[in-house]
Amino acid sequence: MAAKRTGEKYNAIIEAAVKVIAENGYHNSQVSKIAREAGVADGTIYLYFKNKEDLLISLFQVKMGDFTAGARKELNDMQNPFAKLAKLISLHFNLLEADRHLALVVQIQLRQSNASIREGIAAPLKKYFKIIEEIFNEGVRSNVFRQDINPKLARQMIFGTMDEVATSWVMSQRHYSLKDQIIPVYNLLAQALSAPDVKIEPFPVKYI
Repeated sequence: MAAKRTGEKYNAIIEAAVKVIAENGYHNSQVSKIAREAGVADGTIYLYFKNKEDLLISLFQVKMGDFTAGARKELNDMQNPFAKLAKLISLHFNLLEADRHLALVVQIQLRQSNASIREGIAAPLKKYFKIIEEIFNEGVRSNVFRQDINPKLARQMIFGTMDEVATSWVMSQRHYSLKDQIIPVYNLLAQALSAPDVKIEPFPVKYI
């Protein structure tokens, strides 16, 4: 009988997997390495996960699930679509800068995965995409965002821009702060999405 996917050991395995996969790559990350990093026996991994593939999918589901839940909570009480866009960009980049191991896994390792892994991570990604589309649709209803952009295209623009900037940061040989890209990315996206004759609101510095 499989153990419940909660508790200290489960969380320790998830965190260990993030570190080991980031440092060694998915294919070179043996279950034994992850178990050793987590401080558990090899067999304990299989009480929670079917295999390494299941572990990688679960890792993403946990991390993305926590992020989207936290983002939705912070955005719920906000009314201004520009402010929501700024806050989301800030949350996205701050999360990755705070945990470079996680950034490496999300931006590099998951892109190299097979079809079944991509299918497994689709659900939490869709929840994030929904948040982005909601922000855009609120802006359209408020007449501050363009009416002539399809919401899915807008979502692709927003997520794709953040994703590409984060990937470039992870892969760069230069040392620079991802946080320094928050305001430029906001300015770029706000300019692209804003309706004609709408004055773009400056980035709220308190969100950095």
